[in-house]
This record gives sequence, structure tokens and C-alpha cells, in this order.
Amino acid sequence: MAKKAPARKPNAKFMAPVTPDAKLAVVVGAKPLPRTELTKKLWDYIKKHNLQDKKDRKMIVADDALKAVFNGKKTVSMFEMTKLVSGHVSATK
Repeated sequence: MAKKAPARKPNAKFMAPVTPDAKLAVVVGAKPLPRTELTKKLWDYIKKHNLQDKKDRKMIVADDALKAVFNGKKTVSMFEMTKLVSGHVSATK
């Protein structure tokens, strides 16, 4: 009889709440939230405003609110977006 693998526990770092700065708060709100939820809200915003490049779905085309978060860049890749967003959050104590 094979043993069932234990349920995967979420990484505590990802579940710890972070506080968005003023620029990011325009997109995801100002309340502290876990990084996972922040990423979800960011993608909801991108999809709602149709900001994914039509040909290359990995690229995000910034509107005015996202340009502030992306340090003025018009387009960024999904991977670069994660790095740029990290600069706009602070750990909540």
C-alpha cells in the first residue's frame, strides 16, 4: 500500500502580508495583502483592461497606472513585471 504524499504547505514568505506603495495601490488597492493575492489582483487588472500584447502574450502593455509601477516602461515581460512590482511593496509588521 503506497503512502499518500503530505499536502503541500504554502511558503510562509508568500503568505506574509505586504503593503503596496502609492503607485501600486492605484492598481491593487492600499490594504496589506499576501504576495499571492497581490499577483492575482494585478493579473485581474491586466485582463480587465486588456493589457496583454495580442501577438506575444508574455508581454504586458502598460497603461498610465502601470507605467508608474513599471518605472516608465511601456512594455514589460511577465517575468520583469514581478521584479518591478517587488520594488513597490514593503513588508507589513
